[in-house]
Amino acid sequence: MMDTICGIFHTISDTIGIQWAPLHLPMSRRLQTLGATTWILLVLFGEAAAILLFIQLIYSQFWWLTLLYGIWLLNDLDVCHRGGRKIEWVRNWPWWNYYRDYFPLKLVKKQDLDPSKNYLFACFPHGVVCAGAFGAFATNALNFYKVFPGMTCHMITLAGHFRVPFFRDLVLALGSCASSQESLLHLLDKKKHQGKCVALIVGGAAEALDSHPGEYKVILSRRKGFIRVAMKSGAPLVPVFSFGEPDVFRPPNNPQDSLLRKCQEKVRQLTGISPMFPIGRGIFQYSIGVVPLRSPVTTVVGEPMEIEKNLEPTDAEVDALHEQFTQKLVALFEAEKSKYLKNHEKVKLVIT
Repeated sequence: MMDTICGIFHTISDTIGIQWAPLHLPMSRRLQTLGATTWILLVLFGEAAAILLFIQLIYSQFWWLTLLYGIWLLNDLDVCHRGGRKIEWVRNWPWWNYYRDYFPLKLVKKQDLDPSKNYLFACFPHGVVCAGAFGAFATNALNFYKVFPGMTCHMITLAGHFRVPFFRDLVLALGSCASSQESLLHLLDKKKHQGKCVALIVGGAAEALDSHPGEYKVILSRRKGFIRVAMKSGAPLVPVFSFGEPDVFRPPNNPQDSLLRKCQEKVRQLTGISPMFPIGRGIFQYSIGVVPLRSPVTTVVGEPMEIEKNLEPTDAEVDALHEQFTQKLVALFEAEKSKYLKNHEKVKLVIT
């Protein structure tokens, strides 16, 4: 009887195209899947869950604590522009290691960094949800402190995340700060800090819409604000590239003139968030779900570009430095792609 039921189950699964995970897997792999699942659920639904929890607490016996927290939050909104509030214990949570090993993620440097300086990391590509950059710069799972002795890191994200109760506290604990010029200049100010690495995903939410497996399309031509920040601060500019980032999910095809793309762009303009569909695998099967795919991502930190401090750069000066950086990024991609990409001869970096 049991054999018959199993046979029917497998027949139905084969018909609808579902490939189930084996029942007997090492506990380490199950924990890795749990780590990756928890991460993507936090990314996709963490803010909504935090808001619902806050509302529920308001109407509970703990309303007075929630009110006090809300008052404190309103007085703490600017902390994301003033260096944040990193908590190393959170960055060292053991489950970040399972998240790292799931793909796996790796961090590679091309050159040592000087702890007496601050650096602006210009990171590409965004991918659907920045799996590689998050692991490298928002956690200690990839041993950032050992790879770059004497340095600390802050990952930059949208300021709106720091207005969501409870969720903001986790983002701050991971060392993240707001993507404002005020925030970046504060972190890169040598009079206030030394040994800071500020990781900025230059393409942002717009670039996420162009993330497809095997394709490397980055938005850079019209992104020049980070160049101005580097010039105003005098911080060396470092190209950073995460090889394998587009292969973590399989979002639906969305050409520029498609209805889906137009709807995505409209939502992004209104909210600042790209409505992506992170199609990956499930927890117990490999065919469909929101869990990322087991695809390696290697984040390579390139050689720094020394920048002369200029508090009032002209457009021509910004354009000239932007061109130099673009050449550095392309050179990094071409030099490293053979090490981390299959069929690297056919893979081209497209800059828009």
